[in-house]
Amino acid sequence: MSSYDFDFLVIGGGSGGIASAKRAAIHGKKVAVVERARWGGTCVNVGCVPKKIMYQAATLAEQMKHDVTHYGFEQPQVKLDYQLMKKRRDAYILKLDNIYENGLAQAGITKIIGDASFIDPHTVAIVLDETVQNVTADKILIAVGGRPMLPDIPGMEYTITSDGFFEMEELPTKAIVVGAGYIAVELAGVLNGLGVDTHLVVRKHKALRTFDDDISDHLDKEMTRQGITIHRNTNGLSKIELQPDGKKKVFMVTEGMNPIGDADIVLYAPGRIPNTEPLSLEKVGVEVLPGSGYIKVDDFQNTTAENIYALGDVCGKVELTPMAIAAGRRLADRLFEEGKELSKTSYELVPTVVFSHPTIGTIGMTEKEAVDKYGEANIKVYKSKFPNLYYGIFQMDSDDKPKTFMKLVCAGKEELVVGLHIIGMGADEMLQGFGVAMKMGATKADFDSCIAIHPTGAEELVTMGLWGTSPQETGAKVSPLMGAPPPEPTL
Repeated sequence: MSSYDFDFLVIGGGSGGIASAKRAAIHGKKVAVVERARWGGTCVNVGCVPKKIMYQAATLAEQMKHDVTHYGFEQPQVKLDYQLMKKRRDAYILKLDNIYENGLAQAGITKIIGDASFIDPHTVAIVLDETVQNVTADKILIAVGGRPMLPDIPGMEYTITSDGFFEMEELPTKAIVVGAGYIAVELAGVLNGLGVDTHLVVRKHKALRTFDDDISDHLDKEMTRQGITIHRNTNGLSKIELQPDGKKKVFMVTEGMNPIGDADIVLYAPGRIPNTEPLSLEKVGVEVLPGSGYIKVDDFQNTTAENIYALGDVCGKVELTPMAIAAGRRLADRLFEEGKELSKTSYELVPTVVFSHPTIGTIGMTEKEAVDKYGEANIKVYKSKFPNLYYGIFQMDSDDKPKTFMKLVCAGKEELVVGLHIIGMGADEMLQGFGVAMKMGATKADFDSCIAIHPTGAEELVTMGLWGTSPQETGAKVSPLMGAPPPEPTL
C-alpha cells in the first residue's frame, strides 16, 4: 500500500499535463491534477484555439472585402458584429474547458484547484484563497506552462498582452503590435485582416528571424503588401504614455524622445516566460536555466531532482501543444508501463505552422542550418514560387498576385530532405503528410516518385527542380519508381 496520497501528481491542467495524467490513469495509477485557472491551459483558452478562430474570421473578412468580386460576385455589404463573434468564440472555448474537465472525471482523476508550491520532493502545498492543502505523491510532473513577458518600463500598464487580446470587447481603429515572433505576427495579421490600421514593431530588421530567410523575407513583403506598417530596428520600447483622448503613445529606444505613433491599443507580444517562480523549486533541487527560468530537463523529461519531471512550455524546448501532449504520454508510459523504460519523445523534425497571412508551414532545418551542419558542397536547394490557382482569374497583373513559395533543403548524395518550408495558401493543411515522409527518411527521389495531385499547391513539392532551372537543365533526379506501385509489406 502506497504511503502517498497519489502515485502521480501533475501540476498544471494544460494539454501536456492532462495528456500525461490520463495516460497514467490508463495504466491504473492514482492520479491528481492541480490547476490554478482554467482547464486546457494556454492553448485552449488564450492560445491556439481562439487564435485560429480569429485567424479564420480575418480570412473570411479578407475574402469578402477583396476576393469575391474577382469571381464575379457583387461586393457584399459586410459588417462584423465583433461582440457577437466574441460571444460565440468564448462559448466554444468554455465548451472545450468543460470537455477537458469532464474527461478527467471520467478517467477517475482527482481535480484540485489552487496554486501549487513544493514543500519537499514528495509534498506539494496547494493554496486556494486562504486554505492550504498538502498533497503527497510518489512522482510529480511540472507542466505549468508560461505567461506573457512584460518588461519593467514606464507605461506598461497601458498595454495589453496576447491574453488581453482575447478579452477585447471591440475592435480598435489603430493598433501597435510589439514583437517579432509567432504571436505578434499572427495577431497583427488578424487585426489587419479585420480592418484595423495595424503597425508591427520589431527589434531587428524583420519578423520570424529564426525561420528560413526565404520564408521570413517572403512574409515581410506580404505583410507590407497587405497594408501592415512595419517599424524596424527599434531596439525595444522605452515608454508608453496615455494621452487625454485615451490613446497610447509609444516611444522606442532608438527613436530618442520621438514617438513612433499612438494607437487605441498597444499589444505587447515579444514572447512568453515560464511560470516557475511560485513553485519553490529551490526547496527540492530542481534546477532552472540561468536567465530564462526554464526548467532543465534531459531527453526523458527528468529534472535534476529524482521523481520530479517537467514538460511543455516550462522547459523551453519546443513550445508547441502537440509536443507537450506527446511528451506527456511518453513520460507516463515510461514511468508506469512495463517494458517502456526507454520511452521518450523525439524533439527532431517537429512540424510547425504559423497562422500568419499567408500561413507558414515548416519542418526541419533552414538552409543556413543545413549548410552549417553538412557543408555547402553537400546541400542542394529546390524552390518554387507561383500564384495559387485561386488567384488565376483575379483581375490584376500577374506580378501583383499573391505568391506561394516552397523550398526543399536536401543533404548528401542521396539528397535526404532535411528541411521543408512553405508560405502561402493552404500551407497549414499540406504540411502534416510531408512531415510523416521526412520522419521516415524521405529523399528528393522519394518526393519525385509520388504522382502529383493536380491542380493543387502541394503538387509543387513533388515536381521541383533546382532553383532557377528546370529538371531537364540540371539533370535533377527522377526516381525510376515514378508511377510504380508501392512496395508490399512483409507479413
